[in-house]
This record gives sequence, C-alpha cells and structure tokens, in this order.
Amino acid sequence: MYKSLVKPLLFKLDAERAHHFVFDNLRRAARLPGAPALLRALYDYQHPSLEREVFGLRFPNPVGLAAGFDKNAALTDELALLGFGFVEIGTVTPRPQPGNPAPRLFRLPQDGALVNRMGFNNDGAAAVAARLARRRNRRLIIGGNIGKNKDTPNERAAADYVAGFEALAEVVDYFVVNVSSPNTPGLRALQEKKPLIELLQQVQARNLARAAPRPLLLKIAPDLTDAQLDDILEIARETQLSGLVATNTTTGRGGLRTDAGHVAALGAGGLSGRPLRARATEVIRYLHQKSGGALPIIGTGGIHSAADALEKLAAGAVLVQLYTGFIYEGPGLVRSINERLAAGN
Repeated sequence: MYKSLVKPLLFKLDAERAHHFVFDNLRRAARLPGAPALLRALYDYQHPSLEREVFGLRFPNPVGLAAGFDKNAALTDELALLGFGFVEIGTVTPRPQPGNPAPRLFRLPQDGALVNRMGFNNDGAAAVAARLARRRNRRLIIGGNIGKNKDTPNERAAADYVAGFEALAEVVDYFVVNVSSPNTPGLRALQEKKPLIELLQQVQARNLARAAPRPLLLKIAPDLTDAQLDDILEIARETQLSGLVATNTTTGRGGLRTDAGHVAALGAGGLSGRPLRARATEVIRYLHQKSGGALPIIGTGGIHSAADALEKLAAGAVLVQLYTGFIYEGPGLVRSINERLAAGN
C-alpha cells in the first residue's frame, strides 16, 4: 500500500513538507483505538533469533532508524510500532538552532537518493531530553547523536559535545559523536586525528566518570581515505570507543542517473540512498577486517532491501540503520529485513 498509494502522494509534496506530514499523521494515527495493535501486526516482526547484544545493550532486533529522521525525539513511541529495534535521535546540539535555509532537502527518484543540507536543525538538548524522559516505550533502544552548534568555533567544539552528552546521558542508551555531517561549515575538519582525539577524550572523560557509562560511538564519513580510516581505528582504541557508525552522507555526486545540471542546481549537501550503498559497504568491510572484528560497527548507507542489509552484515556490521531506504520503500522494509534474518537469510 505504501509504494502504490502513500508514496506517490507524498512525493508530490516538497520533501521536507512531506516529512512533517508523515510525522503529524503517524502521531495522529497511533492515537486511534486499535491503531497501535494494527501497526504492530503489519510491521513489527519479533523472533528470538533477531535479538542482538552489542556494546552491552540488548537490541530486540538489529534494524534501526538512523539519525536525522527523528531529530527531536518527537516520535519514538510511534516508530517503535513500525518494528525498529532501535532509533537514533538527533543530531542534537546544546542550544536550539533552525538549521540552514529552506529548501534544504531534495529527492533524486531516478537514483533512489536524497540530497540534504539541513544543518542540524533541532530543538536543543534540554528540550529533547525532557521529551525522552516522557516516552512510554522503554524497550526500544535509543541512541543520542550529538553535534556542535553552527556558531561554535571548532576550537570550542568539545565543550558543545560534552554539553550535549551531559544533557542526554540519563535518557539515551548510547551516544554517537557526529563530526561527519557535510552541512555544518568546518565540521568535518574535526575528523582529523589531533582534534578528534582531543574532542573524544573530553567526552569520554565525562562518560567514564559516571557510575554507569554509556557506549560511545563515532559516526564517520564515507569520503575518508584508507589512511584516514586507519587513523579512525587508532583513535577508537586510544579513546576507548565502543563502536563506529559507518557511514554518513557523501559529498560526492559520481555515477548518478539524474541529469547533472539538475543535481548541480540543487547545490551543496550530503547525498544518501542507493548511490552510497557500495561505498558504505566497502568502508564497513575495511574497518571490520583491519580491526579484526574487535570494534562493533553499525552499518548504514543505501539500504533499500533485505539483500542490502544482509550485504552490510556480511561485510562486518553488527547492526544496520535505515533512512533514505525507509522513505523510498516504506515501513515494510523493516519487517522484510527482520523476516529474512529470522529465516536464516
């Protein structure tokens, strides 16, 4: 029903407007008598073989929703009805910010892709923390993806990440440090070895001082060289990271079917979806092999089918996340992946 009826209607709307339309209506639908049970029956597939224990957390299944979809933790209870084993909220910054000017989210239907330059638009860490404290579904694993405010210079970025960590530490199950978005000016410079070690050490110091430290992960770009990926593995060991999220969106535009002039006219932003699939899998495989499987990896990028998810897992990912594939394929994608996994691939 989604691909034949709902998707054609949504794709007639501006991409960001469609996103808000889905949010509003999923929230309304979930409040109707009997609707939660119906949504679970349609999309939430459970089987003991799907459970995963990763960085000390018990995931009901390995299929999650990537950061960027529910930035403000406004819909976690409703998203749990669609079968996700975990939801990563954010990216959350210490202070609220509007993000970049609209339009800032674009579809490339010929490529099954999106281009976004949202710019960490969010309600701020305090508001998000308060919302998460009120959520009803406590079985759903929640990840907190944190970033810096746009007007915070890189030399003071660590303070923003620490502030985001402190605000969310009681209401999320794991953290992801995001220094790989291409949509905040200068942010990716923080992926360089020296500033990244300093930043992660400061966040980890606060984390390890807690009675119950949270797993701390790092989200990386797909555009890193092998030498930079080697640095990431060294940084992960030195700063005692629990894992990596591979990968974020790409700034590349190679191999697209969409007219090059149209793509250029859309302007800057991160590209996600099918064109990212092969490179994301390549990065996962490289990191898995070079680390000897010692560092858990959440695989994301271009997952539009159960086969795509299995490819990520075969490359070394222990969990997977959807974003663009969820928009193009609909919530049935979550169930199809889980059913395929439960059936033994």
